[in-house]
Amino acid sequence: MSDLIFPMTEVLGQPAVHVQAPDGAQAIVLLHGGQVVSWIPAGGREQLYLSPQAVAAPGQAVRGGVPVIFPQFEQRGPDTSLPRHGLARTRTWAVESSSRAKDHAQLTLALDDNAETRALWPHSFTLELTVSISGARLDLELYAHNPGETSWPFAAALHTYLAVSDLAQARLQGLEGCHYVDSLTGGEAIEDHPEKRFSGEVDRIYAKARNLLLRDGPRRLAIEADQLPDVVVWNPGPDKCAALKDMPPDGWQHMLCVEGANIFEPITLGPDESWSGRQSFTLQAS
Repeated sequence: MSDLIFPMTEVLGQPAVHVQAPDGAQAIVLLHGGQVVSWIPAGGREQLYLSPQAVAAPGQAVRGGVPVIFPQFEQRGPDTSLPRHGLARTRTWAVESSSRAKDHAQLTLALDDNAETRALWPHSFTLELTVSISGARLDLELYAHNPGETSWPFAAALHTYLAVSDLAQARLQGLEGCHYVDSLTGGEAIEDHPEKRFSGEVDRIYAKARNLLLRDGPRRLAIEADQLPDVVVWNPGPDKCAALKDMPPDGWQHMLCVEGANIFEPITLGPDESWSGRQSFTLQAS
């Protein structure tokens, strides 16, 4: 582990880094999965949902926070032989660097291929996740590099579980006019609602969605993305939530996944090529 200026803690029995900015903003990042599991803006409240029944165990993804999806989303490919959502969210990441300035704190974790990953996906890769906090803002940047001699395609997503006080009262703005695929029905359409409302299960991938706004009572959370042109909106609804061992039966009422992603057009990295994508969240003054 490289020099780390932030304190280590433990979450779900796993080592985690408690990132702290001088202005009071803070985040907690598990080494398991390189997963952000908490973000509290300066002077604010928790913005992410972490299931109270979440488990962090070898080979198991943590239910909540921001799982890193790579190199495929769900089982849509580009390599459908891989486990669902790829291989990054269940591996142990390493601290690459950490820094803190007057109004800013940053942590970078890294994941490299090894014999275990190459048995699943025969490619050399380096992933880095950089978590930056400042005041009311969280920036998550995912970087992928191909250090090998053969090209490979990939999909990626930052599977962000946002906390909501009551799903029925939540509103998501900014999707109107976006083409989407409904994973529940297999259908496709253009979103015609300027303000998306939710009553239960939803599982859609929107193309070319840019600036979004989540309204949750007086709370306003702005969501932006760069080089992650797709947005996944997901909630398991009551029936599927009840079947999940790592979610309480009413957990679906208190979360909404809004995920920056690159799914519809997978990226191909040639030897020594790299890519980065970013999703940012800003808690606006109510």
